[in-house]
Amino acid sequence: MTVVPSRHRHSARAVQLLLLASVSGLLFGSAAARAQDVIELDTVVVEGGAANGQGTGEGETNEQKGFVAKRSGGATKTNTPLIETPQNVSVVTSDQIEKQELRSIRAATRYTSGVTPEYTGGSDTRFGGFAIRGFDSTANATFQDGPRLPSSSVINFLGLDPYGAERIEILKGPSSVLYGQNGPGGLINYVSKRPTDAPLREFEINGGSFGLLEGRFDVSDQVTDTPFSFRLTGVVRQSENQVDHVDDDRFFIAPVLKWEPDADTSLTILANYQRDRAGFSLQFLPAAGTVFDDVRGRRIPVNRFIGEPDFNDYDTDLGSVGYQFEHRFDEVFTVRQNARYSFLKHDEASVYGAGYADETAGLLNRGAGASDTDLGSFSIDNQVQAEFDTGLFSHTVLGGLDYRRTSYDDLVDIYTTAPLDLYDPVYGAPVDFFGTYYDNHVEQDQTGLYLQDQIRIDRLSIVLSGRYDWATTELQRPDSDFLTAVDAAKDSEAFTGRVGLIYNFDNGFAPYVSYSESFLPPLDVSPANGLFEPEEASQYEAGVKYEVPGMDATITASIFDIVRDNAIRFDAVGGTFQARQTGQIESRGFELEGVASITDNLNMRLAYTYLDVEITEDPDGGNEGKMPTTVPRNTVAAWADYTIRNASIFDGLGVGLGVRYTGSTFGDDANTYKVPSATVFDAALTYTKDNYEIGLNATNLFDKEYVASCGNDSAQCFYAEGRRVTAKASIRW
Repeated sequence: MTVVPSRHRHSARAVQLLLLASVSGLLFGSAAARAQDVIELDTVVVEGGAANGQGTGEGETNEQKGFVAKRSGGATKTNTPLIETPQNVSVVTSDQIEKQELRSIRAATRYTSGVTPEYTGGSDTRFGGFAIRGFDSTANATFQDGPRLPSSSVINFLGLDPYGAERIEILKGPSSVLYGQNGPGGLINYVSKRPTDAPLREFEINGGSFGLLEGRFDVSDQVTDTPFSFRLTGVVRQSENQVDHVDDDRFFIAPVLKWEPDADTSLTILANYQRDRAGFSLQFLPAAGTVFDDVRGRRIPVNRFIGEPDFNDYDTDLGSVGYQFEHRFDEVFTVRQNARYSFLKHDEASVYGAGYADETAGLLNRGAGASDTDLGSFSIDNQVQAEFDTGLFSHTVLGGLDYRRTSYDDLVDIYTTAPLDLYDPVYGAPVDFFGTYYDNHVEQDQTGLYLQDQIRIDRLSIVLSGRYDWATTELQRPDSDFLTAVDAAKDSEAFTGRVGLIYNFDNGFAPYVSYSESFLPPLDVSPANGLFEPEEASQYEAGVKYEVPGMDATITASIFDIVRDNAIRFDAVGGTFQARQTGQIESRGFELEGVASITDNLNMRLAYTYLDVEITEDPDGGNEGKMPTTVPRNTVAAWADYTIRNASIFDGLGVGLGVRYTGSTFGDDANTYKVPSATVFDAALTYTKDNYEIGLNATNLFDKEYVASCGNDSAQCFYAEGRRVTAKASIRW
């Protein structure tokens, strides 16, 4: 089946196809001329190449200093300065992760514009609740070192420990043209740590709230008298959770080996394994008693566990192994191949809220379930890059062919148990097996062919990209106690494109405009009807970037309009999520982000987001014109830290302070009530002497109690995380 483009995209696609055809004619028609003029190519400055060392050096792919990143390999898959990239890209550097003591990928984006990072609360052990530009991106937007990490509504890779990341990149807006299947809001790319040029030894111990005890290490060096270098990063954690009877234990290990026989060739082998042993932290609470008082004027305690301690597991094993190969033949041609196998295994047993049995008595109905989920995915991306001039035009042409195969098994059983008194809980009720809900086996194959030309004409940069995807999704499901058997397959194919222009003025300003598209055949399936139609989205974006002359500081302002067709939403039915495909959602907004590292003393970050998201078509739900749940109209976040560096006794003392405001959100798609806004503060205090550092970090410093979001009023409200204080001591040499 061929996916028909949305009516919103016809004119833009026609323009883009015309531009791509013109560029292709220019490129391939000038092949002979390139061969004759190759002697003139010595004037081309080749900036490409794999990241070296820590990826912080000038001109390197991951160039960054402090909180400020100057380049990204993510937005274009080439080594392009962000100031020359016609797309809003945010980067969270390893320095920011360390300064703010960020403990999850979602937490790492708290001070990033366009992102709603923890709308199910910071203590969510499921790794859920993450949105970009108003669209849920929990399952469709996670990438690692380029390849996608496919996920579903049940399991995802957002739990990867950020200590293993060199940086986290957020590419905003549809990005299928280079990355294939991708959600409408954008993508988040976890860039793994690489071997460093100089020897690195770091050991750290952490302790703090909820019984936290954690050790970390990071070691890197060259293998003596060989072209090999390595890096090994690890985390061991024992902890409880804000919610009673919930653990949050972790083991993480990430070895990296790099072979670099010469300046033109490199092979980096990367692997990671993470083992999480936790409980079910999301309690699925009603709005009465959380967002507002219940009929007796009471509020449910933030730490209230409504499950059963003996039926409470949320165990996840995830990991990957892959390689990145690059070879530059000459000043024109470079080839790359990135391959990765990733896996995720999840076992769960949980009891959750299912609406009041008697609100006056504080008696809550409970549902229960157990699941066994396995996902495995292999991805490979082959690239050829050519850099050359044709007259006044400088070109960086990238062609690629990628392939991914994903296998996904999901078994869900339903259990029953007795209601619980929310204000005087007594545990120990039997949890009885009721029946198998479904036993799904899903396989998906995706092949994509893409071409991109980055054209430089003096100060004007033009990006023209096109891609064609072919995907096949198969579902096999036997009869269960609740659902009938399904044996179905769906073929999908689509063209996606991007066109962007950015002009770099000498004073540091760079205005830009762009148009981009996305295509996503989902892994999620309907309990009743099987396979869904692919989601599609298109975006118009315009903005201006400003790189402050002579200073490590950048400011980006952007406006955007995204239309998402065949949107998949998740409804809570009896305390369980069920996927359904609705019509269309439109997201329009404004983003402002500034980041600065002024010398080694001062780091600052500011982010503001305005979102106007509307359900424009909803044939089944009847909520046209309404705003979806969990989407705040306004969010603001600001952070600054200062370190004293002089000869006084205060030399090495650092202080940081942050504030985060999240506007109110609607608690249901009918927009009948709102979840109030909230403002919280974060703080940091550090002292560094020689190779030693001690620190104290606090998030939600004043322990504000508030609801992060609701999906309906009966059984889908989630408390935000309260105050978390972490002390650490580390040594580096």
